Amino acid sequence: MPELERWNERYSKPDYHFGTEPNAFLKSQQHLLKPGMKALSVADGEGRNGVWLAEQGLDVHTFDLSPNGIAKARRLAASRDVTLQIEQGDIHNWHWPEEAYDVVVVIFIQFSPGPERDKVFAGVKRALKPGGLLLMEGYRPEQLKYGTGGPRDVDQLYTQALLEQAFSDFTSIDIREYDSVLHEGERHVGMSAVIDLVARK
Repeated sequence: MPELERWNERYSKPDYHFGTEPNAFLKSQQHLLKPGMKALSVADGEGRNGVWLAEQGLDVHTFDLSPNGIAKARRLAASRDVTLQIEQGDIHNWHWPEEAYDVVVVIFIQFSPGPERDKVFAGVKRALKPGGLLLMEGYRPEQLKYGTGGPRDVDQLYTQALLEQAFSDFTSIDIREYDSVLHEGERHVGMSAVIDLVARK
């Protein structure tokens, strides 16, 4: 099934596929965020993370492949009385603006094979301003034994070595690997093997 069709089908249900609350890792980094920062939330789906960023006073831009996801993100933003700049875009072909954002948020976007992932990471780097903050969470290969979300292709999962190499040109990198019970809608539920990256360009 093509990606657009797959995500549109997932987001066609009235409930929110990954819930309406922000990702727990993202929320834990609230102390690094300041009102007025310009933020990009990549492949933001139904808007849970972009809306939360806007509630913190950030100027938020999001994009996602799915029109159904975007429509639900707009409804969620309206219900929370915040405004987002939302556009439809394919993560593999999106035009990443140069040095446009103070913060880029990348939460569970592991649907890219290696060469495409490299292009996405390069786009993330391009979009961040010098000194800008990157907040990323994904699944580690150990996630395959849990089966509680994420891709089934080990090549799409993150390791510390992979992230260290990909962002070796950043001024600071903090990586944490751990297992945690997730409660994010119907798709990310249960014990999970995650990896978090907090980095400065």
